[in-house]
Amino acid sequence: MSEPITDPGPSTPDDADWTWVLTRPCPDCGFDAAAVEPGDIPALMREAAHRYAVRLGRDDVRSRPADGVWSPLEYACHVRDVCDVMTGRLEQIIAGGGELVTFADWDQDATAVERQYWRTDPEVVAREVADACERAATAYGRPSGTQWEWPALRSNGSRFTARTLALYFVHDVRHHLWDVTA
Repeated sequence: MSEPITDPGPSTPDDADWTWVLTRPCPDCGFDAAAVEPGDIPALMREAAHRYAVRLGRDDVRSRPADGVWSPLEYACHVRDVCDVMTGRLEQIIAGGGELVTFADWDQDATAVERQYWRTDPEVVAREVADACERAATAYGRPSGTQWEWPALRSNGSRFTARTLALYFVHDVRHHLWDVTA
């Protein structure tokens, strides 16, 4: 019989505006948006799915490295949900036909609590991350030509194009691989 899974408590909310990764390399994970083309996104997403699956298979998947910091399992759940949100946002841009679209707000910390990331099954999450990354890879493989420059606005006022959204999204997925040392 396994031990009961206990709520590790809240994580420290991340209220940083990470849009700066579009203009300079990330000093933590090394991601450099200037070195990535939109056509690279599908392969990067599929590779990330594999790396998350490997990380989710380790014994310490539920262990938080410090108070307030998500475990690898919680990060993987977040990445699954980020894939869905960012795929939806790209689809919204494309459906806008080149007109400015505005994204609904998404509270990642509230989602983590509502979905009880810490309680999830790592094997199930590995499949869900793989599926979400595949849906994202497929969606981000569709835009072409000027569609990459179609505009969007985030609820906090940050401006994106389909291209900058793709780069911002891939940084998030890759940065969390760095967070979980995968």
